[in-house]
Amino acid sequence: MDHIVEIDHLSKNYETGFWTKKHVRALDDLSLSIAPGQIFGFLGGNGAGKTTTIKILMGLLFPTSGTARILGRDISDTAMHSHIGYCPENPYFYDYLTAYELMDYFGRLLGLAPAARKQKTEELLTKVGVEERSWNKQLRKFSKGMLQRVGLAQSLINEPEIVFMDEPMSGLDPVGRREIRELIAGLRDHGTTVFMSTHILSDVEALCSEVAILRNGRLAATGRLSDLMVESEGARAFEIIAGGIATDVIAGAAAGLPGSRVFSKPNGTCIEILGEDQIGAAIDVVRNAGGRIISVNPVKQSLEELFVEKSSNASEDRPVS
Repeated sequence: MDHIVEIDHLSKNYETGFWTKKHVRALDDLSLSIAPGQIFGFLGGNGAGKTTTIKILMGLLFPTSGTARILGRDISDTAMHSHIGYCPENPYFYDYLTAYELMDYFGRLLGLAPAARKQKTEELLTKVGVEERSWNKQLRKFSKGMLQRVGLAQSLINEPEIVFMDEPMSGLDPVGRREIRELIAGLRDHGTTVFMSTHILSDVEALCSEVAILRNGRLAATGRLSDLMVESEGARAFEIIAGGIATDVIAGAAAGLPGSRVFSKPNGTCIEILGEDQIGAAIDVVRNAGGRIISVNPVKQSLEELFVEKSSNASEDRPVS
């Protein structure tokens, strides 16, 4: 299977107003394909359309237009749901069930045998960090972070081929985030695809190989994270690390390189230049001054800079004419 998720020209309009009705477009002609066996990051500002997209894929909302397929099946095929998992941003469960009873309930819905339900319930509650002493505590007594852990556990009880996670780190403390991050990485290592929407950019950098960024309901950027982070609107900047020579010596020698910056770094002196066409001249500057070249690398945007650039103005309403 080349793509485990295929989204084709998906749009969603919401009706707003009371006396005077108008339509606002939450999702606008989104097309996206996701290869299996990876952690895919789905990013965007508040109101960009991330949760709307996930709810359409889960069959919780109907699209205004467009189609989507998961595991090669149309999203209207409910039989496909037995092979996927879903953890919503704010999972709501029946307050008076215990964590153990909830897991058993979902196992019954999926047709698991009693022994398999027991084994998976205990294994997953332990894996997501719910202590055994809390297994028989009513969910109404759980904190937001603990409910999030239970939500993650239920999304994995059927050993899904792909799991959709909407803000999976929401409400977790730093230790909990690290534990869940390791759990998600382990899913990828065992061949499970993870489609993850999150605002925590450090988790995206640590986990995701490919991302998509939404802005105003439209796809603003998609691709390998490493490629997106070296892109810029103009010429690509490069940094040349030099050793064996003082920073002030190179600064004087590099004065003739337009737009260059020279500064010290722990591993040597850095010459930052504005384009690939300046690399040869910068290397000559270092060698003529008696220094040695340690490395030449493109300057990466930080993920935060990329996110702000691509997702700005994501919360504006998009009226439909």
